Amino acid sequence: MKKHKEVATSAIDEHIGRRIVLRRQMLGMTQKALAEKCGITFQQMQKYEKAANRISASRLFQIGIALDSPAAFFYTGLPMQPVDKFMFQKTPNIDMNRLKQRVAEPTDGDPLARNDTLRLINRFWSLPDDKTRETVMNLIEALNSASPVSAKSDNP
Repeated sequence: MKKHKEVATSAIDEHIGRRIVLRRQMLGMTQKALAEKCGITFQQMQKYEKAANRISASRLFQIGIALDSPAAFFYTGLPMQPVDKFMFQKTPNIDMNRLKQRVAEPTDGDPLARNDTLRLINRFWSLPDDKTRETVMNLIEALNSASPVSAKSDNP
């Protein structure tokens, strides 16, 4: 029987792992609960999240179903331009911190591609009631209308 060649994880795998963690936390789900929904061990889910193991397309699809998210969610924030071969491998010849930073940055300025936006949405919907959420929205609107950038754009 042929032994499978081990493939090193990459910055892309790390990005996907972080997105799984983000979505799982947004739903208030534990690693153990997610692993059980996917029919795998807690340890395997931990390895996926930390990018110690690569995730197959079918497993990512399954994780997406368990997290009520399309598979595309896990790729949000990756560069859309063509990438070089170094994004797919770990090699001592490149600066992995610089590469990880480049991979994690939103590429098109879309605020929905930012992890901060998702954290804000999660915390907003964790507020206790509609009245509190309305108060927060009013505060945000007041801050935006008081901002010098908004004031300039409102008055041409």
